[in-house]
Amino acid sequence: MEFYIERRVFRFDFVPEVPADIRIAVGIDFGTTFSGFAYAHFHNGKVIINENWPGKKGPKKTPTVLQYDEDLQVLWGFDALASEPQKKRRRKVSTNFSKPVETVELFKFYLGNTPNEQKPKLPSNVSPEKAITDYLREIGTIIKDEIKLHWPDIDFFRMVRLVVTIPAEFTEETKTIMRQCIYNANLINNIGTQNLKFTTEPEAAAIHCMKVIKEHGLKTGASYLVVDCGGGTVDLTVRKLLPNNQLGEDTERSGGYCGGSYVDKEFLKFLEKKVGKYAMKMLRDKHYGQLSYMIQQFCERVKTRFTGVQSEFREYSLDIEKSCPALKQYVNGEARDELSEEEWEIEIDFLTVKSFFDPVVNKILDLIKAQLIKSKNCSLIFLVGGFSESKYLREKVMQKFENFKIAVPPYPMEAIACGAAEYGLKMDIIKTRKLNHSFGVQSYSKFQLGDPPSRKTWDGRIYLFSLMAKKGVEVEVDQKFFTTMYPVYPNQTAILFKFFYTKESTAQYCDEPGMHKLGEFEVDLPDTHLGLNRPVLIQLSFGTMDIIATAKNETNGKEYHISFELVL
Repeated sequence: MEFYIERRVFRFDFVPEVPADIRIAVGIDFGTTFSGFAYAHFHNGKVIINENWPGKKGPKKTPTVLQYDEDLQVLWGFDALASEPQKKRRRKVSTNFSKPVETVELFKFYLGNTPNEQKPKLPSNVSPEKAITDYLREIGTIIKDEIKLHWPDIDFFRMVRLVVTIPAEFTEETKTIMRQCIYNANLINNIGTQNLKFTTEPEAAAIHCMKVIKEHGLKTGASYLVVDCGGGTVDLTVRKLLPNNQLGEDTERSGGYCGGSYVDKEFLKFLEKKVGKYAMKMLRDKHYGQLSYMIQQFCERVKTRFTGVQSEFREYSLDIEKSCPALKQYVNGEARDELSEEEWEIEIDFLTVKSFFDPVVNKILDLIKAQLIKSKNCSLIFLVGGFSESKYLREKVMQKFENFKIAVPPYPMEAIACGAAEYGLKMDIIKTRKLNHSFGVQSYSKFQLGDPPSRKTWDGRIYLFSLMAKKGVEVEVDQKFFTTMYPVYPNQTAILFKFFYTKESTAQYCDEPGMHKLGEFEVDLPDTHLGLNRPVLIQLSFGTMDIIATAKNETNGKEYHISFELVL
């Protein structure tokens, strides 16, 4: 069976899952700036958050950072963080790498629709897919070691269910890339395995927040908003509490590129005004490690401590000679004169830091407002994700939405990984979802009066998008949508069915802007003596995180199946 996703083709058979083989659920939170995982055995359901990382023990997440030397040997996580620049006469050779290294971070941005100018510079011989694969391989080694340590008899590829979280805005193609990277990283041994599942980051967070729902007085039928504020993205979903500890979706998921790393970008914009565009470009291109170290220092000393209260603010002095000495050689003209006079120190005051936060925080507030307008029954807002630990963000949310209860669960940074593991244990916890796209199949219909003449084919027909499931509809897990199609010609021996999806609710044609091909398969129609009276029943079934397309030749009963990742 062929599985088509635009430019990429995979082949795998559609095989129903056998839950009896699964013993362990692992939730992987692959983040823009930090990543982590949690795991649990089905026997007791106790979720364990990993705290054992190379280079450091204790933190529940590790930096999403890589270092490559010229032979592409790799360090990752805490070991790959840029260190303080050393003067040449004191510089020591790394005990891990003896050759020059390049730091690679924020590479998850390449999976989304991030503007090109905001994507990080990668070494010429390191593609985004390679960076993602290398990172997942390293974190996968830790996952396998932890599972083996606790349960030595577990067959990882057969008995472990991986649940990988993704932003709500990821497309079908990006999830296909993720699946391929996970396979290349040796976390699965079959590209089409049913032991790999995806869920959105806000959905995982919503599942984790269910543990504390009763503490806030929510009862069946009530809704709550989960705002996942990560490093690169902010994702939102409103969930309904249903009977039997299940969740429904009250509104369509939404999200945006306005996470915590965008505060860092505002800081760099400020620095660019001080030293010039050329100096910053050369710093990025030639000395990325020093740039990375300077951002680390800003985050530790300013960003994480900022509360928005001026009396609590300690003015920060950026010492370029100490934290980023390579920058000096590229600064020219008036900027060089001014910085020389200030002994290469830049004072950053309260209002300046506030200006770094406000554009990002205001975007998050707008996203929350838009969700609350769509939901009529929401009374509680959960803030999760690394950036939710910002006191300034929390305070602004509480001020803006004072009529709502605002809550942060314990360990908000780990909510995504924990929720993913919990979802892996009990996948029927999600009962309904709102479709973020419209789905349909291409039809070849008779040309009608009013159809665009330019679209009329040689035989008096027209290709149309035949809607099967409309954007915004709330669907239950495994709910099915049907349509019946017939051959166009009496002597036709097969039909090629092509499935498409779009963000639009009123699409008409399969080549419209924003229309994406989901996949295709061919159905044999051998009984030509029946002419046009050979119906084919087409069915789309929306599973937990996949779509099953089925075609049944109603003349001879033969069925055809194909499975796609669910478009979020």
